[in-house]
Amino acid sequence: MRILGIVCLLLTLGGCSSLLFYPERGQLFTPQKAGLDYRDVTLTTADGLRLHAWWLPAKAGVEVKGTVLHLHGNGGNLPMHLGGSWWLPKNGYQVLLVDYRGYGLSEGEPSLPAIYQDIDAAFAWLDRAPEVKGKPLVVLGQSLGGAMAVHWLVRHPERQKQLKALVLDGVPASYRSVGQYALSTSWMTWPLQVPLSWLVPDGDSAIHSMEKLDGVPKLIYHSIDDPLVPLSNGIRLYQAAPPPRVLQLTRGGHVQTFGDPVWRQVMLRYLDDPEHFNGLRRLGEIPNYPPPPKTEDEPPESPQ
Repeated sequence: MRILGIVCLLLTLGGCSSLLFYPERGQLFTPQKAGLDYRDVTLTTADGLRLHAWWLPAKAGVEVKGTVLHLHGNGGNLPMHLGGSWWLPKNGYQVLLVDYRGYGLSEGEPSLPAIYQDIDAAFAWLDRAPEVKGKPLVVLGQSLGGAMAVHWLVRHPERQKQLKALVLDGVPASYRSVGQYALSTSWMTWPLQVPLSWLVPDGDSAIHSMEKLDGVPKLIYHSIDDPLVPLSNGIRLYQAAPPPRVLQLTRGGHVQTFGDPVWRQVMLRYLDDPEHFNGLRRLGEIPNYPPPPKTEDEPPESPQ
C-alpha cells in the first residue's frame, strides 16, 4: 500500500475501493525473456471484459505435479510479478498468472466488488483447460491478491474443496490497519492516521473471512522485515485461520519471498504434504543479511 495513495484519500469525500489498486498499463516483457515457455491467454469476465493472462506450462520432461493460480498484488502488472512464480514450471507446477481488470493488457478499471469477477473468470478457464484436469490445484495469493483470494474462497466454498492448498504471501489482514500504518510512518500524516484510515474500505479485508476458510490447507508466509504490511498482519491471519495451517516467517522486503531459494523449497515441500509439513521455524529467525563486523573485544564463537 503506497503512502501517496493513502494520502490522496484527503481528496475524496468517502471511501473508494479503487484506492486499493495501483495498476500499470502495457507489458514491459514476456516470460520468453526469462527463458520460459508460455502462451498468452484471454479470459472473459461475466461483465464482458477481456483479461490478459500468461500460461506457464511445466518444463518439458518434468512430471506435472499440479496447477498454480497466481493472484498478484495491487501494483504493476504481469511482468513485475513473474518473480513470484517463474520457478514453479521447472519443479512440475504449471501456472496461470492473471492481470486483473485495468492492469497490463486487460480491459476495464479495477474496483471492488467487480474485480472478484476476474477470479471467477480465472477459475472458469481452469475448469475448461485440458492440461488442468485431474491435477491438484493450488492458489498462490500475494499481498492484495491473497486478501482477495481469502474473501472470494469463503464466498465460494465449493471451490475450496477443489484446492490442494492456499499459499499466502505478505497478505494484509485489514486494509484499514495497513492504511493507518502507512500514514503513521510520515510526520506529515501521523496526526491524521486514524481519521484518514477510516476512509479506507475494510469490509472485504481477509481478517473478516479467514476464520470461515475451513475447506483448504493454508501456508502463510510473512516477512519479519516487511515495511508495507507489518508482521502483525500475518500473525493475525494465522491465529484466525482454521487448521491445517502453517505460519512461515521469512526475511526481506514485501513479497520478496520467492527471491530466496530456501522459501521456494519450503513451498515445494509443503505442497508435497500440506496436511503435515510444518515449515522451517529455525530459518525464519535467521537474517539473510551479512553478519556485522566483529569488534576486538567480542568473545570468539562457541563451537557448534
